[in-house]
Amino acid sequence: MRHRRRIVAAVLAVALGAFVLPATAAGAAPAKDPVILVAGTFSPAIANEPLAARLRADGYQVWIYELPGLGLGDIAQTSQPLGTLVDQVRAQTGAARVDLVGHSQGGLVARYYIKNLGGSAKVDRVVSLGAPHYGTYVANIVAFFGLGSCIGIIACQQMSIGSSFLNDLNAGPDVVAPVRYTNIYTAYDELVRPVTNATLRDGATNVKVQSQCFFRVVGHLGLILDGTVYDGVRDALRNESVRMNCWAL
Repeated sequence: MRHRRRIVAAVLAVALGAFVLPATAAGAAPAKDPVILVAGTFSPAIANEPLAARLRADGYQVWIYELPGLGLGDIAQTSQPLGTLVDQVRAQTGAARVDLVGHSQGGLVARYYIKNLGGSAKVDRVVSLGAPHYGTYVANIVAFFGLGSCIGIIACQQMSIGSSFLNDLNAGPDVVAPVRYTNIYTAYDELVRPVTNATLRDGATNVKVQSQCFFRVVGHLGLILDGTVYDGVRDALRNESVRMNCWAL
């Protein structure tokens, strides 16, 4: 009888362990970092909601940082409230670090925050989508046509190729350890020309959409709407090799 009780107790212990094990297993997936989407120029928060919705559906906590004044002012000043939001998100979630996904000027804002405002201690990954890291001729074209220096828009001046802002931002290594950088860009970008100016050196991962999906037509705005691009963003946030699903919707 005593032997039978021991057998029953052992069976119950195993059964209970089967329920407990998945929650405590050493191989359990790590918690996802909170994600802050850093919007681009003229891009209200609602324009980034489709990307935010995709991330939420994949289990991410998501916040959207709309650029003050929709990004027309000094990028250095525009970057400062991002630090406040990062601290609020970390306090609210208990996360040590966040991930940033920056579209267009948002990629520059993310980089400035990481490099100059202490963000390297609070950011795990930054994914930029069509960010003019080395400027764009589109920002220079206004002056070319004799209409002044970007019609007085400071951020436009700063995103011009060879601007003092970009020279300072790109002085030294393009990446700041231990942050991991991924840049996704498209051959059909109407606003970042040449499109290779959306890439970074010094260990950053650079992926042109058409290098994997040659038939995929994605413009500048499409980078925050396209399913194939999102598939690459998700890979980057998972710290996996970016292998895009060319048929994603």
